[in-house]
Amino acid sequence: MKIKKIDKIFLALSVTLVFVGFFVFTSASFGLFVRKGFSLGDILFSQALLGIFLGTIALFVFLYLPLRIIRKYSLYIFIGSALMTLLVFVPGIGFAHGGAHRWILLGPLSFQPSEILKLGTVIYSAALIALFKERLSSFKYALGFTALITVIPAIILLAEPDTGTFVVLFIAISSMLIAGGMKLRHFLVLILISFVAVAVLALVRPYIKDRVLTFFDPSRDPQGASYQIQKSFIAIGSGGITGRGFGQSIQKFGSLPEPTGDSVFAVVGEEFGFVGGTVIIILFFLFGLRGLRIAHTASDPFSGLLAVGIVILIVSQSFMNIAAMLGLIPLTGVPLVFISHGGTAILLALLEIGILLNISKGVTASKDQRAK
Repeated sequence: MKIKKIDKIFLALSVTLVFVGFFVFTSASFGLFVRKGFSLGDILFSQALLGIFLGTIALFVFLYLPLRIIRKYSLYIFIGSALMTLLVFVPGIGFAHGGAHRWILLGPLSFQPSEILKLGTVIYSAALIALFKERLSSFKYALGFTALITVIPAIILLAEPDTGTFVVLFIAISSMLIAGGMKLRHFLVLILISFVAVAVLALVRPYIKDRVLTFFDPSRDPQGASYQIQKSFIAIGSGGITGRGFGQSIQKFGSLPEPTGDSVFAVVGEEFGFVGGTVIIILFFLFGLRGLRIAHTASDPFSGLLAVGIVILIVSQSFMNIAAMLGLIPLTGVPLVFISHGGTAILLALLEIGILLNISKGVTASKDQRAK
């Protein structure tokens, strides 16, 4: 037996994304100084200390935590993450903003437990699919597994409501099911069912209907549903090829909603132009490719499926955010991983990178043993 070293290329890509993200976030934060009177310390505290610093500690913890422990307690991790997310609905603990119950308050700090629910669901899904993967070729089992895995997160996330996060989670689970042996035609049926479900949600959730209609006609409600996407177009378009330069965005100072949140890629486009935006996209693309390579070379089915789920969680959310800001899909409200404001999101992303690096250094059989 031989022990693989950690994937240094994947580690380098991850570190680059973290530093680029913090660089961009710092610039995007300047607009909030004027608009809301925050100080630099107020804005960067959760991002640098709670996100990057604690996240780095979590990375090293999960880099060396035996994966068999994660698998053994996968069900308890899932249940615990679901119960924690339900606390957003408890008065005095949960915090609502803009009509959404997505945060938990701990003294002066707040965090989104849905980030933990995403990871908990992926861990449990990896354990469950690895255990019953031989049965996934049957449509009955494939549909049953999908329903079993997604029903609890769906109820919680759609009740918050946080439709964008549920879509990201559904994409990750679907990818794990395909990697686990689900037939492509069964996957296409699930996609069809998903479109029907989105149509139903659009009927009962007006904000989803508005986002879909705005996607097809961005000029329909310039002071309402279309306001964010129009300001995003202006910001990205004014950046040109190389952008206005670091800190020089105009839209973030008053026009662009959530310049440090889900609109942060528009700030990237305005300040760093087509070149800067392309660099961000390439970094996420390479991150995804290298992460899937780790999944492909994993030493056991659980590790491989877990790697697929984590990589797709990060990459699909990031590309959904970017695509929404470019008008390629309806607005989703999901943040850009490593870049948007949110200490919890960065902490969990770094923790997930620790798991992926752990998988990359797993025990593998020697060439001689493989030959046998």
